[in-house]
Amino acid sequence: MTKIKLVRREKDSALARFLIPLLSILLALGFGWVILVLSGHNPVLVFSKMFKGALGTPYALTETIVKAIPLMIAGLAVSLAFRMKLWNIGAEGQIYMGAFAASWIALSLGQGSPYIVIPLMMIAAFAAGAMWGMIPGVLKACWQVNETILTLMLNYIAISWVDYLIFGPWKDPNSMGFPLTPIFAPAAQLPAWGDSRLHLGLVLAIVIAVLFYLTIQYTRWGYEVRLIGESPQAGRYAGMSVGRNIILVMMVSGGIAGIAGMIEVSGITHRLQQGISPGYGYTAIIVAWLARLNPLAIILVAFLFGALLVGGYAVQIVGVSFSITQVLQGTVLFLLLAGEIFLHYRLVLSREEAA
Repeated sequence: MTKIKLVRREKDSALARFLIPLLSILLALGFGWVILVLSGHNPVLVFSKMFKGALGTPYALTETIVKAIPLMIAGLAVSLAFRMKLWNIGAEGQIYMGAFAASWIALSLGQGSPYIVIPLMMIAAFAAGAMWGMIPGVLKACWQVNETILTLMLNYIAISWVDYLIFGPWKDPNSMGFPLTPIFAPAAQLPAWGDSRLHLGLVLAIVIAVLFYLTIQYTRWGYEVRLIGESPQAGRYAGMSVGRNIILVMMVSGGIAGIAGMIEVSGITHRLQQGISPGYGYTAIIVAWLARLNPLAIILVAFLFGALLVGGYAVQIVGVSFSITQVLQGTVLFLLLAGEIFLHYRLVLSREEAA
């Protein structure tokens, strides 16, 4: 009789760390292929249309990067919390709070110098996101309240708060009834390259990724984050304040996500409006895990997911629902999480003689 057993690996396999995410993507594409066939579409036509719509022209490429920028920043935000085994599912709400705070600065001081207004918008966005991350951080550190549920619930509060403002006190009287704020003054708009929508946020995302990497790898605080994430008991034994680090990590994680909100309102919409984030905070979770929480790999993975989003919009002109793209994203996450077990275990075939 042949049995299949899971045997724990003595050490992590570098090959498995590379192959499992790659296999997750390939299996997700295969699943998408089956869905397309069952829905009556030609998979070859759809996937080629997605590729051309996302990368086939200079315009498509810049749009892919534009979509990737908030995913890069939000992915970096959640990966920081994940490194300490803190499940920040609240990047979506933190993005909204960052957009709200940045919009408040833009609407109040937008007529000033861009060298003052834009940094103030960034600081305000970071502070608002950090405050939104601090709430679950304090409750987790002091009373061990589940941060997953808290951060998820705070998303709805933040989104509803922004909706209240754009339907109420901040609504543009000239918007013909649409829930929009007045458009920001030029001083509150991020510079863009040429006639494209590609803006300075790309540089900021890369800078944050590099600073993130250097901080985690070469600073004392980064060492504390990594050690506490592996073993809170070891951190306490070494004299580290676990509670303080929980609060600090959640604040910095929320603050980085808040900057993603600032970049969207300052670089793309130039105003606060409903649906400022079409789920960037949730997609960022997939990006972070697919990149194995590596800040530099997050840049590449976010670009790939930006291409998936833009390609998803492109295939709608041939009658394919954008939901197919969301199915692909969800499948990638599911398979990636399911594949986690093979990072620590390997399949072994054993033969046992029948009694």
